[in-house]
Parts: sequence; structure tokens; C-alpha cells
Amino acid sequence: MANLKRELNLIDVFSIAAGAMISSGLFILPGLAYFKSGPAVIIAYFLAGILVLPSMFSKAELATAMPKSGGDYFFINRSMGAGFGTLAGISAWFSLAFKSAFALVGIGAFASIIYPEITIFQIKLIAVIFCIIFTIINLRSTKHAGRLQVYMVIGLLILLFWYVVKGIPQVDNRHFDVFMKGNLKSLFMTAGLIFVSYGGLTKIASVAEEVKNPSRNIPLGMISAFTIVTIAYVLVVFVTVGALGDNLLMPAPKNFTLTPISDGAAAFAGKPGVYLLSIAALLAFFSTANAGIMASSRNPMAMSQDNLLPSFFGKVSKRSKTPVNAILFTSIFIIVVIFLSLETLVKTASTMMLLLYIFANISVIIMRESGIQNYRPKFKSPLYPWMQIIAILAYIFIIVEMGSMPLILTSVFMLIGLAWYWFYGSIRANKESALLQLVKRIKAKDLGTTSLDTELKEIIQERDDIQKDRFDKIIENAVVLDIEKAISKEEFFKIVADKVCSEIDKSYDYFYDKLVEREAESSTVLTESLAIPHIIIDGEKKFNILLARCKEGINFNEETKNVHIVFVIYGTRDERNFHLQSLAAIAQIVQDVNFEKKWLKAKNTEALRDIVLLGDRRRLI
Repeated sequence: MANLKRELNLIDVFSIAAGAMISSGLFILPGLAYFKSGPAVIIAYFLAGILVLPSMFSKAELATAMPKSGGDYFFINRSMGAGFGTLAGISAWFSLAFKSAFALVGIGAFASIIYPEITIFQIKLIAVIFCIIFTIINLRSTKHAGRLQVYMVIGLLILLFWYVVKGIPQVDNRHFDVFMKGNLKSLFMTAGLIFVSYGGLTKIASVAEEVKNPSRNIPLGMISAFTIVTIAYVLVVFVTVGALGDNLLMPAPKNFTLTPISDGAAAFAGKPGVYLLSIAALLAFFSTANAGIMASSRNPMAMSQDNLLPSFFGKVSKRSKTPVNAILFTSIFIIVVIFLSLETLVKTASTMMLLLYIFANISVIIMRESGIQNYRPKFKSPLYPWMQIIAILAYIFIIVEMGSMPLILTSVFMLIGLAWYWFYGSIRANKESALLQLVKRIKAKDLGTTSLDTELKEIIQERDDIQKDRFDKIIENAVVLDIEKAISKEEFFKIVADKVCSEIDKSYDYFYDKLVEREAESSTVLTESLAIPHIIIDGEKKFNILLARCKEGINFNEETKNVHIVFVIYGTRDERNFHLQSLAAIAQIVQDVNFEKKWLKAKNTEALRDIVLLGDRRRLI
């Protein structure tokens, strides 16, 4: 399996998330949204932002626990199984492609400012040309695509700031006299339509494997992008409605303007305003199309790596470290999608996105409740699980209210996904899911060590850039004891001596006596539940550690009868320095406030070993 390069920093993460949001959802959609709900479109934009908030938190949690390419696909596959993973992968792939196509059509739509007689076919032809341009950029490298994104987003935000500052004094309060067109139901339907405007927020999860320090940069980038873009949406739409009012509408068959923000700029800044905001719109469309191709192409690549798609899609260029075939195939699909109608494009993208958000929120619940030890997100969603449950119900309601056509199109894509999994993926996929572990947990069966635990451990080591040192290698091969009943320290020392005497080429009595003598000198119990017996043995170049858990407790002395955690360190005198380093490493690991809780809840000896291997400490490489 080829690894992608970590080349994206915090500003790249922010720019991908922000740039993927600010596009057609702001520069084309306000006209259509105003047509449906009137000035209350301002509330609809804010409401759509609130609706996406739970999914942002859920995806930030999942992405910091599993920063791998594929985003929604990877999370849902590992939490709900390969069948749901296939549905999620295809849905994520298609929904991101739909949003990118929407942005590319926006580029063509703004050509009408220069050439008013432009036809719909010509608009879509322009979209195809720009799709090819951004495909070439993404094929070169993720770093180039990410850096381009930063420049475009900075320029875009500066122009939007100018628009708001210049436009607020020109707002006409009469345009808000009849604030809501329709009822609350129509407002929610408009919010569902607008929802696609926020869809780009979580695109960064799809390229999480290429983010530096993902534990910090992914949640921080998402939250900062959401905050700034939501404020920008509400203010820009407020200014636009205040400046234009019903001028956002047009006679049939168009019904609404396709260039609302540029029209707003024309109302208070004339031709220069039109040109400036047209540049802003083009920057927005460019950034969304660029980020969309980058993010959506990672879904087929990740599915290929799990044998749910042919290996063709998983090919990574040795030179550019980009998934070449996945990018090319995604771009071809986007070109096909470009030729669908605008409203169908928006509603289908929104419906598929809502479906993915439902899956993502369910995934967080499953991962948390499955009891998987190595599920260790650096960011945890607040108000769990109520935020996730409310979001799931709200998304279902909006999907139902979106109308029949997007539901039909989404159902077709879902059926294609199920058919593909049934005939192709089910006989090749072998990944375990957290849902399976949750079912076993409910049945109160011993889970043992699963491939998902092992995979998550490897992901954490990659995420935290853990470079194994000598201590790690010793722990990987250490004897691990898991003792069920309560015992005395003498009984414990006998068990230890029996396990390690042959390894150090000493007699059972020799090792047992060493342990007893060391304990007689001074107690090795450091806390009520932790002991670290450490002894010097005869010989040269010998050093090892034994790990032990006693669930009912070891009676070391009258004051400490419930020692559950024991690290037995034994080595020759020439290893004295490493002996001290190992003590320091253990001290750092057990300082975790949740260490004892995790130690007692660990499923088996391998889980105990993982707790130490993944402990937070400074490594000496």
C-alpha cells in the first residue's frame, strides 16, 4: 500500500475547507434560495450552518482518530462494515464530484457578464475546460494544489470583506418588510437546498493522510473555516438582499439571477464592483473545483486499498505522490455530471451529503460504544451523544422534504453501490468493523485482539509520528501476564521467576531471590495500584521488562493490597543507563490520568501491550 506525503499545514487545511465552501453556494445559490423563501434566506444560511455543526465535530473526532485518505468512506467502513463503507465511498465520491461540477458550472455562468448571449452549452463547455486545468494541477502534487488553494482563498476573503464593508451602508430596510415567503417548512427546505454550501467544510477529512500534525490541524482548520465562512455567508447574503430585494428575481423561465453577488455589487459600486465580485466569484469556483477534485479522488483510492474497487484506482505516482488514476477517473465523472440541470445538481449533492453526515454521526456513536481500545481521537465531539442523535433526526427530516427527484437519483447511486459490493466487494473485503465488535460486546463475548485494533494502533503511530526506540522494541517482545485472582507478592514473584528464568539463563531460585531481596531493601510500590520491581542480574548486555495486570490486586504489604499494574525491570549492570531511561519512560506513560482505567478495561494481553506502546512519552531515537 503506497503512502501519501504529508504536505498540508494548518493554512492549507483552512483554505481547503473554506475554499470548498465558498463557491456556487454563495455566488449562484442566493438567487434560487430567495426565489423559494424571500429575505428569510439569511436565516436559511445560518440554519444550514447550525445543521452542519454536529457533523463537523463528528468528522473532526473521526479524522483525528483515523487520519487516512478517504474521509467518510474510511470512517464508515471501519465503524459500520464494508457494505456500508462501499455505499459511503461511492456516495462521498459522487457528492463531492457533484459539488465540484456545480462550482465549475459557476465559472461558465460568470462568462455571461462578458458575453450576455452565452448559451447553457457554452457555459458547460467552459466548465469542462477548467475541470481539465484543475485535473492537471492535482496530478502534479498535493502541495501545489494546496498552495494554489491558499492564494485563492486569501484573495477571495479580502474581496468579500470589501463587499460587506462597502455594501452595509447601502442596505435598504424596505427589502425586509415581508421577511418570510412561505412557512417554516419552506424555510427548512431552503436550508436543505443551501446545505450543499457547507459541504466542503469536511472535505479536508478526505485528505487527512496528507495533513501535517492532523491531531491539531484538522479540527482547528475545520472550526476556524466554519466560523469565518458562516459569518461571511450571513453578512454577504444580508447585504445582497438589502441591496437588491426582489431584483434577485427574474422573469420566467430563469426566475432568478445566476450572478446575485455581482448584481449586488453593481447596485452600490457600479461596473468596478461587478468586476471585483466577478473575480471573487471566479476565485471561489476555482478553489472549490480544485479542492473538490483533490478530496473526491481520495475516496476511490481508499476503496481500492481495501479491495472494494480494482487496484487500478489505488495507483500512486512515484514522482508526484498523487493517486493518478483516481484523479483522472473522478475528473471524467465530473465532466459527465456537468451536463445535468442546476437544481437537480444542487439537490442531489445536498441529499447525498446529508446521507453521508447521517452515517458519520452514527459512526462516532458506534466507535465510542464498541469499546475499541485503540480508538483514540485527539479531538472529541462535545455533547455526545445528544448532538449526534438530534443531527441524524434533522437530516432525515430534510432529506424527506427535498423532493422526489434527488431521492430517486440518490437511491439509484445507492443501489449501484449495493450491487457493486454484493458482486465485487463482499468476496474481497476482509476488514473488521466496530459495529461487529459492538454486537459481540452486547453478547458479552471475549473480543480477543482484532485486525481493527491492530490497524488503529498503526494509524496512531503514523498520526503521532511515533519513531520506535529501544524501549518500544523491548515492549513488543515482552512477556505480558494477566492474572485474574488476588495473590500475594511472593506468589507473584514465583510466577514471574518461572516465566523469565530460562530467558536470562539463570535458575528459578536465583531470579526469585533477587526479587525478594530487592523488595526487602525498600518497597517498589509507587502508588496504591502501581509497582515497578527492578533488579540487577549477573552477566552482560541483558535487559528486559515484564508487564503484568492483576485484576483483583497483588498484596505487596499492609498498606498496598491492591496493586493492579506491575512493570518488572531486570538487566545487567552495564545496562544501568538504559535501566534509568526505562524507568523514566514508564513514569511518563503512567502519568496519563486515564492510564489505570484503560489498564483495567483492556481486553487481553495484547491490548495491555498496546497501552504501553501507544503511551504518551518522549522517545530517545
